[in-house]
Amino acid sequence: MTAYAIAHLRPTDAPVEDEVLSYIERVQGTMKPYGGRFLVHGAEAEVVEGTWPDALVMIGFPGMEEARAWYASPAYQEILPLRTRHLDGDVIIVPGVGPEYDASATAAAMRAARDRAAQEAEDRVQPVRSSVRAAR
Repeated sequence: MTAYAIAHLRPTDAPVEDEVLSYIERVQGTMKPYGGRFLVHGAEAEVVEGTWPDALVMIGFPGMEEARAWYASPAYQEILPLRTRHLDGDVIIVPGVGPEYDASATAAAMRAARDRAAQEAEDRVQPVRSSVRAAR
């Protein structure tokens, strides 16, 4: 199943450093052996809710294994400091959902789990209430 490496980067107002440009020039070559490709890179976001003051990069991979292997690869680890020395940010790797994904089924499972937890909590409290009544 597809996986994504997502970076939320916080560029500064300073001119772009040569090391960052070198990173950008080299990063795509590190992704190719793992089937990675840019899905979003440097596009200006249209903010429709909340705020998004920074940059977004999204890379698609065939799966979590490939995304993790790319990030841990010697080729990527070699160039990573070229970016991290100059740009703060957060990077995550997350699995995607398949074409059969149904959000309503997820909501139903979440509702059932919430209701089970509430019932279990009630079941734990019930014997205590009964003992308190009996002691009176």
